[in-house]
Amino acid sequence: MVVDAVMALDVLLPLDMIGIKKVQGGALEDSQLIIGVAFKKTFSYAGFEMQPKTYSNLKIALLNIELELKSERENAEIRLDNVEEYQAVVDAEWNILYEKLQKLHESGAKVILSKLPIGDIATQWFADRDMFCAGRVVDEDMKRTQKACGGSIISTVQNMNDSVLGRCDKFEEIQVGKERYNILTGCKQAKTCTLILRGGAEQFIEETERSLHDAIMITRRAMKNDSVVAGGGAIEMELSRYLRDYSRTIAGKEQLLIAAIARALEVIPRQLCDNAGFDATNILNKLRQKHATGGMWYGVDITNEDIADNFQATVWEPAVVKINALTAACEAACLILSVDETIKNPKSDAGGQPGAGRGRGRPMR
Repeated sequence: MVVDAVMALDVLLPLDMIGIKKVQGGALEDSQLIIGVAFKKTFSYAGFEMQPKTYSNLKIALLNIELELKSERENAEIRLDNVEEYQAVVDAEWNILYEKLQKLHESGAKVILSKLPIGDIATQWFADRDMFCAGRVVDEDMKRTQKACGGSIISTVQNMNDSVLGRCDKFEEIQVGKERYNILTGCKQAKTCTLILRGGAEQFIEETERSLHDAIMITRRAMKNDSVVAGGGAIEMELSRYLRDYSRTIAGKEQLLIAAIARALEVIPRQLCDNAGFDATNILNKLRQKHATGGMWYGVDITNEDIADNFQATVWEPAVVKINALTAACEAACLILSVDETIKNPKSDAGGQPGAGRGRGRPMR
C-alpha cells in the first residue's frame, strides 16, 4: 500500500501530497488507499441530507468566505427612525447572502468547500439546486485539494470564472467505520493520495502512522536513488564478515578497532531477531556460515523464523540510507573517543542518600 501511494505521486514525489487519516474501529487490514483527496465530513446543518453525494466531471469552488448570517457584536449600534429602516437593514443582510449564493450557482460549481462556516440557510439553498457544500474544512485538506484539483482559494465571489475553479472526475461521500468521508478522485492538476488507517486503540493507530511515515520516506528515497541493497541485516553481516577478515591482515592496534566495528555491525540482525522473538544466537550462527560461503544477501527471514536471500525476497533498502547511517555512526564514535576528560559537578553528589533516621521520619541527634 505504501509503494502504491508513493508511485501515485508526481515525479518530484512531494510528501505533502500524501494525506493520512485515522479512523478508530475495525482491523488494520481494513485500511485503504484512496488515489485522490479524502477528508472527514465536516459539521453540517439541516438540509445536508438532501444534497447529492455523488458527482462526475464536476467543478469545485474553494472559498475563504462565511456563508451564514452572523449576529452583531455586542457593542454594535444602528440608529433608526422607523420600522421601515429596520426592515431595510435586515433585507440588505439577506440580499448580500443570497447574492453570494447566486454567484456561486452561476459559476457552474457543483461542490462548494470553505474554510469558514456555511450556515443552515446556505446549506438548504444549495440542496435545492443539487449542489454539495462543506464548511470548516481543515486548512491542510483545502491546500491539498487546491494543488490536486487546481483553482484558487478565493475570498470574494465577485468576477468568478473557470480559472479559479478546481476540477476532478468524481466526487463521492462514503462511510468509513463510524465516520463519513468526502472523496475526490481523478484530480486534474496534480497527483495525490490519501491513506485511511483503521485500528482498535488510538495508541495502535498512532504507532501505525509513525511506521507508515518511515516506510514512505524509505520508499521515496528508493525511488529517487535506484541503488539498493538487501535488508534484514544482510548488508551488515556481509560488512561484518569483510571487516573481520580484513582486520586479520593488520598487525597493529588497528586490528582491534576494525574487529570491534565488525562486532558492532552484528547488532542490527541480532536486534531484528529479538524484536521478532527468535533465537538470536542460532540465527546469527546461520548467517555467519552463509556469508562465509558466499551467501552475500542472506539476512533474517521474519516470516519463516529462519534466514533467506533477501535480495531475491525483495526485502530491499536504499544504499544511500545505509551509507548515511554508517557515516553518522562512525562520526559519533569518533566524537566520543575524542573526549579525553569529563567535568563532574561536585554538588551533584552532595545531595546523595539522606542520613539514617531513628524511625518515623525523626532525624538522629
